[in-house]
Amino acid sequence: MRIVSQRRFGGPEVLETVQAPRPVPGRREVLLRLGATAVNPVDCKLRAGRVKFLGDPPFTLGFDVSGTVVEAGADVTGTGPGDNVFGMIHSRTGTYSEFVTARADLLVPHPPGLDHMTAAAVPTAALTAWQALEAADPKPGETVLVHAAAGGVGHFAVQFAERRGAHVIGTARAGNHRFVRSIGAAVVIDYTTTDFTEAIDRVDVVLDLVGGEYGRRSLRVLRDDGRYITVQESDAHGDPRYRMVTGKPSTTVLTEIGAAVAQGQVRVYVDRVLPMNEVRESHRLSETGRVRGKLALTPWS
Repeated sequence: MRIVSQRRFGGPEVLETVQAPRPVPGRREVLLRLGATAVNPVDCKLRAGRVKFLGDPPFTLGFDVSGTVVEAGADVTGTGPGDNVFGMIHSRTGTYSEFVTARADLLVPHPPGLDHMTAAAVPTAALTAWQALEAADPKPGETVLVHAAAGGVGHFAVQFAERRGAHVIGTARAGNHRFVRSIGAAVVIDYTTTDFTEAIDRVDVVLDLVGGEYGRRSLRVLRDDGRYITVQESDAHGDPRYRMVTGKPSTTVLTEIGAAVAQGQVRVYVDRVLPMNEVRESHRLSETGRVRGKLALTPWS
């Protein structure tokens, strides 16, 4: 089978398609034929060696998967060959691969009408947004500021916050303002021309999906009893309102989100769909910081 691997840290050029033996699922695992996966910013950081929780190369990137069960391990019940499932997995063998092994208990069935490309765009970004909002726990009528509101995590966060009854303010480039408003933001600020700290009153919650120097600036518009939630390291570390959240697998939450997507209650925006042949280009696009929603990867064409 074909996989995307890398022998060293570096730019997108280190990603290469190589042959590997088709894996055999363990007793609690399933073997999936890949339908689609998605590119997340952390993929690019791992590729470049800026974060190293997968260890040193070689490894295969990818945390999101949507696919069809080909084989189930001896202890797997409730799913079998032919079932379409999706989920979030953490493994050095990744999801940039024709076949993927995954723990069956980390996967959920496709709700009716959900295709592989849409399903693959959901797990990491949507779970991160959901869990960040759980940590913030905005009440109806409270104001939530979402940085990078048009991005993968951001466009889910805007919708989840609006569904909780929050008044949502987003930061995004001007070309994304109509999109961000269409998914639930009441106000959108063009961060390229406007200093958000001078454009808005105090807010109850900041969801910082940018990190870095956005931290202390965000604290300037946060109420004294507000909640600052970040998914990136930022210079707000040390403030008592600071909390960092990383997305974790949850089949209960993912089932709920998947149903909402299938019923049209939550929108999944897939900016581009590329075949795995163009995985290097997908990373170049991701690193521009200008992707609206998500990038999906499908098997080799």
